[in-house]
Amino acid sequence: MQTPDETHPISLTPAPGVVRVLFEGHEIADSDDVLVLREANYPPVYYFPRAHVWTAFLRKTDKTTHCPYKGQASYFTIYRDRQVIEDAAWSYAAPYPALSPIAGRLAFYPEHVEFQLGAPTPAQTEALDVGEVIRHTDSGSGTSQADHWPPNVTTPDPDRIERDIDTPYRGVSSP
Repeated sequence: MQTPDETHPISLTPAPGVVRVLFEGHEIADSDDVLVLREANYPPVYYFPRAHVWTAFLRKTDKTTHCPYKGQASYFTIYRDRQVIEDAAWSYAAPYPALSPIAGRLAFYPEHVEFQLGAPTPAQTEALDVGEVIRHTDSGSGTSQADHWPPNVTTPDPDRIERDIDTPYRGVSSP
């Protein structure tokens, strides 16, 4: 076991805001309790609480590695939408004391997933004004309490009548 020092610095800091992990466009982790590990000259690594990861898409593998600063890591394969990425995530169940805050957390290789940093929490998102939606909604009577919103599609041509278009068997009679 080696202890981080000035020759091999390791720091842990909380990530600001929410960090999400997307795999093939699907969210597999989302947390506002992410630890960022910065080690020597390596890129930062995001460690997520296991409870904030969709572990249904992960399977533990037999692979383990040993880091002289962190301890023994276990690996996980991602299974999602017929995609299988071997050993795409890892976790330290019992890291050395200097890095005990990462115990049980999961990290992902950035070449297999996309990280979205600083996404707003649900409490920070702008809530939809339900009253405003109701005012613009047709009650079924053909009217609403406010002018309708402009349409987001074009309306059919009023001069075209559906029954005159592509009428099958026109002019064909049975014997």
